[in-house]
Amino acid sequence: MPIYEYRCRECGHVYEALQRNSREAAPSCPECGTEEARRLLSAARAHVGKSSESGLITCCGRDTPCGAPPCADGICSRN
Repeated sequence: MPIYEYRCRECGHVYEALQRNSREAAPSCPECGTEEARRLLSAARAHVGKSSESGLITCCGRDTPCGAPPCADGICSRN
């Protein structure tokens, strides 16, 4: 089941919700209770199949993070 992110139109709170599909109505805001929310465009996350002996997995498949983003920013590296 995908996780969708929403921003409340009333209070601006950002929250996540597990939903069967994108056609379901936005869940009410956990902060203010309103049902007026806008679905946000989320960044996709992918698992890279290659791993090293150290257990580090990078977006480019190296054993250590690159010096250039996104690996340098720690976004794609997993320990």
